[in-house]
Amino acid sequence: MYDVVALGELLIDLTPYNSSQSGKVVFERNPGGAPANVLSGLTKLGKKTCFIGKVGDDQFGHYLKQVLLDTNICCKGLSFTQNANTTLAFVHLNENGDRSFSFYRNPGADTKLTEDDINENIIAQTKIFHFGSLSLTNEPAATTTLKTVQVAKEQGKVVSYDPNLRALLWKNLEHAKKMIKEGFKYANIVKLSEEELEFITGKADLEKGTRQLVEQYNTELIFVTLGAEGCFYRKGENVGKFKSFKVNPVDTTGAGDGFFSGVLYKYLEKNKSIADLNMNDMEEIIIFGNAVGAIVTTRKGAILSMPCMEEVKKLMDNQN
Repeated sequence: MYDVVALGELLIDLTPYNSSQSGKVVFERNPGGAPANVLSGLTKLGKKTCFIGKVGDDQFGHYLKQVLLDTNICCKGLSFTQNANTTLAFVHLNENGDRSFSFYRNPGADTKLTEDDINENIIAQTKIFHFGSLSLTNEPAATTTLKTVQVAKEQGKVVSYDPNLRALLWKNLEHAKKMIKEGFKYANIVKLSEEELEFITGKADLEKGTRQLVEQYNTELIFVTLGAEGCFYRKGENVGKFKSFKVNPVDTTGAGDGFFSGVLYKYLEKNKSIADLNMNDMEEIIIFGNAVGAIVTTRKGAILSMPCMEEVKKLMDNQN
């Protein structure tokens, strides 16, 4: 039995790492991909996870499989293709550690995931099924993803969704909005940024934007990450905002995924339906998620930056 199964992209983040002797920028190879980042965070906290996705039958792809194995993420759902290379993402950092991306994905192996690659027995064995919108950018992965999410929904799984907007990976923003909204039709729990909320709903106001999502899609639980400002949440008519933890960030890559892994971990620990979560539960879930996300920003990379329980507790104790 798994706690969380995630489907999506597994890729290489090439992160700036100092300069060479001649003054040229040196990039460090880091494993990444939002769904895999979330699983890494959960596994580091003691949950059992499994990844579904596709990588290239190349040096990067085999390295990524080894990273998952070393991180104790089950690889039963991982497949290889010789028809496309493993996707690369060059990460660009500003002086605050905030990042932007350049992608080498034309096409990337992750977009080649087909229905034949999906083992429905894996989905049947999980409590939560997690996916993100970057699986919806291209075919055949888009159709495969939506059909797989539908299977999870029919099996009564809790579905968590990350409507991750990376404009460069979409044909155009109109297509991005259409496909991202498709994901909302299945999701019980959603994590998104302020920018993504405004893109999807046309509303910058957090309360109005999240209310629109609830009215349109009956989304049970919504988290809007606010960077260093923390997190806003909506559960039905209940809303709230919790500040993050003060740290010295060096790289914000994977911070939202770290937050989401902390949220899903704490939700699983509650052992309740979403409807039964009370205000105290929500506060505990978000504060824990904020702590995980904050720690991730103090390290470079994503998958390998996820903290263990001892580190999370230490940060929470020190700032109480």
